[in-house]
Amino acid sequence: MVTARHLGIDVGRLTPGPNNAITDVPGVLIGHKTIVGDGLATGVTAVLPHGGDLFRSKVRAAVEIINGFGKSAGLMQLAELGTVETPILLTNTFSVAPCVEALIRRAIAANPGIGRETGTVNPVVCECNDGGINDIQAMAVTRQDAEAALDAASAGPVEQGSIGAGAGMTSFGFKAGIGSASRLVEIGSRPFTLGALVLSNFGRTGDLILPNGRRADPKGPSQPESGSIIIILGTDLPLDDRQLNRVARRAGAGIARLGSFWGHGSGDIAIAFTTADPLPHASSSPFSSISRMDDRHIDLVFEAVVEATSEAVLNALCAAQSVIGRGGREIPALADWLERTL
Repeated sequence: MVTARHLGIDVGRLTPGPNNAITDVPGVLIGHKTIVGDGLATGVTAVLPHGGDLFRSKVRAAVEIINGFGKSAGLMQLAELGTVETPILLTNTFSVAPCVEALIRRAIAANPGIGRETGTVNPVVCECNDGGINDIQAMAVTRQDAEAALDAASAGPVEQGSIGAGAGMTSFGFKAGIGSASRLVEIGSRPFTLGALVLSNFGRTGDLILPNGRRADPKGPSQPESGSIIIILGTDLPLDDRQLNRVARRAGAGIARLGSFWGHGSGDIAIAFTTADPLPHASSSPFSSISRMDDRHIDLVFEAVVEATSEAVLNALCAAQSVIGRGGREIPALADWLERTL
């Protein structure tokens, strides 16, 4: 798998984790299910903040709607309550429903009282439109595909590019898809990790600006920026949901650094969660205490978000290979463009 660093593209000054991926955050797992062939290029990617029962042990979280052109599920309650209680699934725009069903059924299987003896569950599913390559009207993704992505979730290196939900995605006129990166930070003499995973499907052809200031233009047809990007940020830093919202907001700077202006038809959404101090579904006490980082140290976290988000997008672009889209148009690979132009 080719990454930005393999091609000599470095982002920022902070140090990446050992995998340079969101799985460098202890406990975070990633899984994919890819569907290709017969006009299909789509799938599901699963992000598990931890491998336990998220309904019983929720993680604190926040969402930032950078530009709200999207059809995701579960974001309203996430914003209101500041928690995530299911894995986060990524897929194409017309496949949100089977992914929602998979998450609900899996939560009920682990907690039969859901919706009866206790509250309902809030599944979180985010989407991008892969119709430029995939036959999105086929609605090929099933509940079983979503379950396969969940079952495949693991730690360690993250497969990137045209994998899982990223199989049919493009960015800036190049083939894109799933990308990930991480940054290590030290605060109060304690080491922490922040990781990003993106479903990259945004950016107008010719607008991509590489970290060295060079513009990468595949010379394809120019169209309005109307693709979308989903950014998942995970960390083990002790942050409350207000701080997590501020962290998620900085992901917008990460994609703007690459040349995006958050176009009218682009659904740009960032979710940030922390694995520190998970919240029980039912507490025995009316009060609880959490550890929270002092805001005086948060600028370093903001910097890590911007760097990891930008590099995750570049990794998605560098890992993906060229394909023929619907209508017969070739969608080139950034790695090939760099090789030709250098």
